[in-house]
Amino acid sequence: MIELNHPNLDIKTQCETLGLARSSYYYSSIKASNDDLSLMRRIEELHYEQPELGYRKIYVHLKREGYTVNEKKIERLWHMLGFKSILPSPNLSKPSKSHSRYPYLLNDMQITYPGQVFSTDITFIPLPGGFVYLASVTDWFSRYIMSWEISNTLTTDFCLAACENALKKMVPTHFNMDQGAQFTSMAFLSLLTEHGIKISMDGRGRAVDNVYQERGWWSLKYEKIYPGRYGSMRDLIEAIKEYYHYYNHQRPHQALLYATPHEILTGIPPKYSKGRYEGFIVKKAGNISRNDQTAVANKTTY
Repeated sequence: MIELNHPNLDIKTQCETLGLARSSYYYSSIKASNDDLSLMRRIEELHYEQPELGYRKIYVHLKREGYTVNEKKIERLWHMLGFKSILPSPNLSKPSKSHSRYPYLLNDMQITYPGQVFSTDITFIPLPGGFVYLASVTDWFSRYIMSWEISNTLTTDFCLAACENALKKMVPTHFNMDQGAQFTSMAFLSLLTEHGIKISMDGRGRAVDNVYQERGWWSLKYEKIYPGRYGSMRDLIEAIKEYYHYYNHQRPHQALLYATPHEILTGIPPKYSKGRYEGFIVKKAGNISRNDQTAVANKTTY
């Protein structure tokens, strides 16, 4: 929207008119080095293997593996990836003054029907010379990926677009997300309240509160992204589109008694169940075994 050779307005005036800092017009992003991308991937692998670890213990693991890197760099990359340990962080009870804060509403809630709980979050996906961000919306009962969007910047608009597309398919009773700037923005919260949705937010530092997002990303990355090693944004988008169609409509899920998310979403019972599919109960995060950090859901008897 900035015209370099505008006849009447200089660059400074145009930026002020658009409400932009002039420095943002001149900013040029710096591509991540191949060493940083390799290191970020290893950090992510360790995070999925041992989600209870914070960046300090990740740093110790990397030093033992022979990486010559300092702790400050691991901390920077850790926060850039958006990771959090599942263990409580200090001062968890202090409310944030920078945004509207909502409680976590899902402890001990029995999830019994599609659309009862949606959740969303952001993850990174590596590309040669850099990385992009993926926002997705998941239905907890069926594990169905309701929508997703890709962006090369951490702005609110692509998260908002993912949420809007999900709401076109179904309006949930509850919507859970973390306390990131994108999800605590006025635009995002207003969209949910306009639809009468109950807003639930993860506890600060409690990645396990949104474990179904994490598990879905693990499947996407280890079954599709990492083996494919996609070289362009176009190829990556096509790969994600292909995988999520497979994930929703063809991939059997053990937690669903080997039904697909589409079958559960549309009311088709699991073929291997002896009774009807009754759902599961979300347990308090403190009760989760460290040996199985993904075991948040209690399977019911069939």
